[in-house]
Amino acid sequence: MKDFRKLNIWQQGVTIVKMTYRIVDLLPETEKYGLRSQMCRAAVSVPSNIAEGCSRNSDSDFRRYLDIALGSLFELETQLIISEELKFVKEDEIKEIIDLIQKEEKMVNSLITKLKANG
Repeated sequence: MKDFRKLNIWQQGVTIVKMTYRIVDLLPETEKYGLRSQMCRAAVSVPSNIAEGCSRNSDSDFRRYLDIALGSLFELETQLIISEELKFVKEDEIKEIIDLIQKEEKMVNSLITKLKANG
C-alpha cells in the first residue's frame, strides 16, 4: 500500500478541489443541481480515486483508478469551458485552474504510462 498523501498528483488534486469550490460559488444559484454539483463531484473524484488506487495491491488496479481520475479531470475541464461559454464565469477566473488541471492530466497520464511499463 502506498501513502497517497505523499503523491504530488494527490496533493495537486486536493488543490483543484479547493479551487473548484471557489469557482462554483461564482455560478448562478439555478446551477446548484446542474453544473455546480457536477463540477464538485468531478473535482472530488480526482484525489479520491488516486487515494483509492493506492490501496490496491497491483499496478493494474492502481492504473484503473488513475484512468478514472484522468476521466474526471477531462470532465471538470469541459465543465469549466462550458461555464465560460455560457458566460457564467470569465476566462481570467478559470485560467489558473484550467492550467493546473492540464498539468495534473499530464502527471496522471505519465504515471499511468510508467505503471504500464513496469507491468
